[in-house]
Amino acid sequence: MIKVNGQEIPKNAVEFELNRLIRFYAEHGMPEDKIRHELPVLKERAEQQAIGAKLLFDEAARLDIPVSNDEIEERLEEMKAEAHGEERFMDILKKRGTNIVEFRNQLKLGRRVDKLVEQITSGVPEPTDGDVEKHFKEHAEEYGKAQQVLAQHILVTPKSDSADDKLAAISQIRDIRKRVEEGADFATEAAAHSDCPSGKQAGGSLGWFSRGMMVKEFDEAVFSLPVNGLSDIIETQFGYHIIYKNDEHAASEPDLSEVFEQVRDFLRHARRGDALAAYVDELRSKAKIEIL
Repeated sequence: MIKVNGQEIPKNAVEFELNRLIRFYAEHGMPEDKIRHELPVLKERAEQQAIGAKLLFDEAARLDIPVSNDEIEERLEEMKAEAHGEERFMDILKKRGTNIVEFRNQLKLGRRVDKLVEQITSGVPEPTDGDVEKHFKEHAEEYGKAQQVLAQHILVTPKSDSADDKLAAISQIRDIRKRVEEGADFATEAAAHSDCPSGKQAGGSLGWFSRGMMVKEFDEAVFSLPVNGLSDIIETQFGYHIIYKNDEHAASEPDLSEVFEQVRDFLRHARRGDALAAYVDELRSKAKIEIL
């Protein structure tokens, strides 16, 4: 539980900040496996951002930053268009458990904070081309594309840890593998026999993924297979697998020309974030923060 000046911050506010962080880093080139690795740090940062957001909302309200009705109506019309009509927009509000009056008020509060943030960051200088090049040289590895594979698998999980159940599972996966070797369709076998949800949902397909996203034994097996290769039986904590490797993308070296504006946008966001963080730190020094 987190409280700011005696008022509790809802859990969904922290989840919102976490999702926003994940989306931001994904859009700016951070590989999914690195995001997963950094998740504990991102969760802590999300908590701090939720605290900061609460302080900014309270400060914007205290300053009584003006927001006109025209601004609110203009934004409402944009959102109705994005929802493909007023009727669908009203349905969305209903599903969220709110109404148009409450939503207008939320928009007003949000716009107040937007204006406060605009004031705080208005003097932040834009990153120069030199800044972009320097950052890229120092963080080039973050902008390259990792090796990826496209694969299907079939999983048979023993019913228990008993020797008999394990032997039965091994026997079943061996029979499946033999049928695939003899020409049976892998996706059909996955749909009929795999204990992984991917079997019935996607013929065993796991989509594209990079190193470190699967458990160690699975990871080592799939990345060592040739394209169109069928693995031996692989044992993991989940049971017994066979893997079919559909395709592979080799790792690629980062190219500054391809990510120049992406890096500039990242630096712009980081600089504005620093200015905002300094402002929030000042607000924080005057507030009572409780993390229980």
